[in-house]
Amino acid sequence: MIQTAHSDPSGTTLRKPLFGLGIVLVLGSYWIPQISPPLALALGLVFALTGEHPYRTQSTQAMKWLLQASVVGLGFGMNIMSVIKAGQTGFFFTLASILGTLGIGMMLGKLLGVRKGASQLISVGTAICGGSAIAAVAPVIKAEEAEISVALGTVFVLNALALFIFPPLGAALGLTQEQFGIWAAIAIHDTSSVVGAASKYGAEALSIATTVKLSRALWIIPITLGAALLLHRNHRQGAQENSPKTKIQIPYFIGFFVLASLVNTFLPGASVLGLWLVPLAKTGLTLTLFLIGTGLSRTMLASVGVKPLVQGVVLWIGISVAALWAVRSFV
Repeated sequence: MIQTAHSDPSGTTLRKPLFGLGIVLVLGSYWIPQISPPLALALGLVFALTGEHPYRTQSTQAMKWLLQASVVGLGFGMNIMSVIKAGQTGFFFTLASILGTLGIGMMLGKLLGVRKGASQLISVGTAICGGSAIAAVAPVIKAEEAEISVALGTVFVLNALALFIFPPLGAALGLTQEQFGIWAAIAIHDTSSVVGAASKYGAEALSIATTVKLSRALWIIPITLGAALLLHRNHRQGAQENSPKTKIQIPYFIGFFVLASLVNTFLPGASVLGLWLVPLAKTGLTLTLFLIGTGLSRTMLASVGVKPLVQGVVLWIGISVAALWAVRSFV
């Protein structure tokens, strides 16, 4: 059968304006607080699971830069002294949770029979900062495309659940703003959902969660370097010294976040700038969550499988409970 110019069996033509309408609606969160980060993510999920994405590549690229720019924008609403204090408070929890999660994750993956690459990526994604950590470590450990998809799918599903579960659970448990901020930064995978959940809980929780999560994200560098050195040593032992080198992705935007906090703290009149930039940054993060939701696909969900999902769920529950106990006991 010959398709005419008007035929569109995939519905792509109709989905283009629907995608644009979704973006416009989410941008309305700047004026309408009811359009929350969880709602934006839910809208994105509905869009993703009802058809093909007309701008998948462009959306993925925009999502990365929008997240980084929005995090920097949040820095214009934070005092550097509070940032340092929050970083110091969360350092011990961060170090202990990263090492514990990596160790337990590797053992759990081996016990369940999860493919080595997928198991390592799920562990790293849970321990540090979700998709960003997976993207940084995957080329270093030479992970296969299927293993990357499994890890991203597992982390994404749990990350989305956390955005909906954590704020009401924190309120039910009577967590303070500081306790919730540290807990969310440790137990929720991606920066976008950490910020989304914390912003729903309160301004102080948002400040603390953002700072602790970004300090946690810096661990991408030593973890990736360690993986690269270990792989290089194994290659040398296997007489494969000519293996191509992999460039390590450094999260430079964290430095700009600190710089923005410095400007807001010490530059006279900078607080006025923050009054404009911080709401824009929050809107940008809400839009980021919408784009993340639209990036989900049935193929990604189908690729996850039972064993990697079990590994991810057990690891996530373990770190969430341990972090909750720690913040309630010591913060």
